Amino acid sequence: MKKKLILICLCCLFWLPQAHASSYLLDRVVAIVNDEVITWSELYRSMETDAMPEVRKLSEEERKKVFKENEAVFLENLISMKLQLQEARNSGIRVTDPELKDAIDGIKNKYGMSDEKFQESLKAEGFTFDEYKKRLREQIMVSKIVNQQVRNKVLVNEQDVDAFMRDNKDFKASAEKYHIRQIFFKKPANAADRPKTEELAQSVYARIGSGEDFSALAREYSEDAAKNSGGDLGFFDQENLAKEFIAALSQLKPGDVSKPFWTDTGLHIIKLEEKATKRSPEETREKAKTALSNKLFVERYNSWLKSLRERAFIDIRL
Repeated sequence: MKKKLILICLCCLFWLPQAHASSYLLDRVVAIVNDEVITWSELYRSMETDAMPEVRKLSEEERKKVFKENEAVFLENLISMKLQLQEARNSGIRVTDPELKDAIDGIKNKYGMSDEKFQESLKAEGFTFDEYKKRLREQIMVSKIVNQQVRNKVLVNEQDVDAFMRDNKDFKASAEKYHIRQIFFKKPANAADRPKTEELAQSVYARIGSGEDFSALAREYSEDAAKNSGGDLGFFDQENLAKEFIAALSQLKPGDVSKPFWTDTGLHIIKLEEKATKRSPEETREKAKTALSNKLFVERYNSWLKSLRERAFIDIRL
């Protein structure tokens, strides 16, 4: 099944009530938002449609229990959606029929869907075409008002980017990153025992060469904390690695395993899982600028939404 059509559009921050209520729903008012109401059935329709696949597989009784435990959170999402739609209407924002058609055509083109497949997907999600158009129109309206009142006001200058890069180590360097696993043998206290450690490491290295699983051997033989995760050390910037590691990695391609090598702490066998592409300083800076813009947007969007709530009449009757 294609991804839910209703989630394809525009902005993942926004909730959308949808159709196909279960028979047990009672249509009563659970909240008033200015001059609009949210009903029990509207709340439960949104929960049913947005439920994770594992929740949908539950029995009706189990599903009702999960929904009951999450009513308050879902209701807050619906209230936020109502407030944004009201603000859009009050600001004179409208969505024309050509705009709506372009959005629908874009969805179909993106997922390679014919008109027939599109209609089948709507039916599978419990929508009529008119219901879907109404909800898509609302999503576009919300996107427009958020762009107008929040996103377009997020301005980032070069000094802002400089400060952000200084405060966030992920943007300080553009060195290559390596995803590494290792099997580690502690350095013997007695130098005379080093040959035994080397012999053990060579035998493990030979077993890897014959096709045995690196992670399984790490769990069996490695003498560091990462043994429980199959020797997975995660990603390291090149500049943070010891010279012995850099030398070993220079000979490896992703998937390759090094011969045993010594450092001051012990004997290592490493596997290069992945090598991240090196970014230029310009690319690093652009990435930082995007991250900062997104951070500021989220902060200001939340502040804006809070201001809508503070000015609104909201009566929760859940």
